[in-house]
Amino acid sequence: MEKLFQLKEHGTTVRQEIIAGVTTFLTMAYIIFVNPSILSITGMDKGALITVTCLASAIGTAITAFWVNAPLAMAPGMGLNAFFTFTLVLGNGATWEQALGVVFISGVIFLALTFSGLREKIIDAIPSEIRLAVGAGIGLFIAFIGMQGMGLIVTNPATVVGLGKFNINVVLGLVGFAIMGFLEMKKIKGGILIGIVSTTVLGILFGAVELPTQIMSMPPSPAPIALKLDILGAIKPMFLGSIFSFMFVDLFDSLGTIMACAHEAEMIDEKGKIKNVSKILEADAVATVIGSLLGTSTTTTFVESASGIAVGGRTGLTALTTAVLFAVSLFFSPIIGIVPAFATAPALILVGVYMFKNLLDIDFHNIEVAIPCFLIIIMMPLTYSISIGISFGFISYILVCLFNGKMSHVKPIMWAIGFFSLVELMSK
Repeated sequence: MEKLFQLKEHGTTVRQEIIAGVTTFLTMAYIIFVNPSILSITGMDKGALITVTCLASAIGTAITAFWVNAPLAMAPGMGLNAFFTFTLVLGNGATWEQALGVVFISGVIFLALTFSGLREKIIDAIPSEIRLAVGAGIGLFIAFIGMQGMGLIVTNPATVVGLGKFNINVVLGLVGFAIMGFLEMKKIKGGILIGIVSTTVLGILFGAVELPTQIMSMPPSPAPIALKLDILGAIKPMFLGSIFSFMFVDLFDSLGTIMACAHEAEMIDEKGKIKNVSKILEADAVATVIGSLLGTSTTTTFVESASGIAVGGRTGLTALTTAVLFAVSLFFSPIIGIVPAFATAPALILVGVYMFKNLLDIDFHNIEVAIPCFLIIIMMPLTYSISIGISFGFISYILVCLFNGKMSHVKPIMWAIGFFSLVELMSK
């Protein structure tokens, strides 16, 4: 372990790293329940999705462990799985096979940008407030999806949306949200996971969930979705904007997580730069490509990694521990498979709350910033599309600078981004 992860150099021990890895797993294990729940709406096999979610998380996190030697975990990203299902498949009419092709292409481009050095130029071209607004908008969007998932918000022909009836599913969902919120306020590790399990148990007690016939079994076969991606079908003008949106969201989601975790994990060098940031992003892109081949939406670095870092995780051994636990989870699919939508929906709402906190760092007193940021945030849930929200934000930012005589604020790459955004809107 010392030879592989340089534990003494990082001031840590095997015990400390294992505890950190278990902590990270507990705080992000909800993805095993939530990701299949969201992606199965597209028609993908839910049993296969459980297996693939565990595999993609285990493989991506193991890559980080050995390639980067960092205490960061990876899994199919929240928000990105919603984009896959509700924007690309249900919104744009893509098949789930084509959507996997889009994820594959975005991962390959992301990888190429990372190796070429263009990644830094793209990051510099997009104002920080725009990046923050994207995170907040996705948070609002997935919270809206969560409210629909538990039946709290329903379709209303008079007002488009309305309040649902308080049946057993809605009540249990709200109880689950209350449990998660309480545990998170008390800073209890794994609060979201405990909330999902507790809500499922309550569902069993009240007859809303059927008990599984067994606790453990061999993992469901990934064959129904593995290697079923349609790359050629994804190479269409109508999907150009979606490819860019996947790449954009993955890039800044990963960067945000890395920046949030780097200081506490002592990953900052003497010049104030993040150590091995390129390697982390390379691992992220490789994990996305592998995930698309397995049959899941974009795999990205999880901000829940901060929980393991907070209890002492400093090296790849933390990540390896988390990866092993995801692999072990493969054999508990009968239990995972019974978890209902009203138990996972509260997790979406709470994750949305955390993502919405990005608003605190946006200066809404500055109208030049406020207009594009507001459009990004409001258009995502109203159009049921992450990419449309992003497109409106980029285009409005360029127009605001144009009308205000501040064209120097728009960097050349931003013009290209604006063009792709216009293509995205014109393809609707």
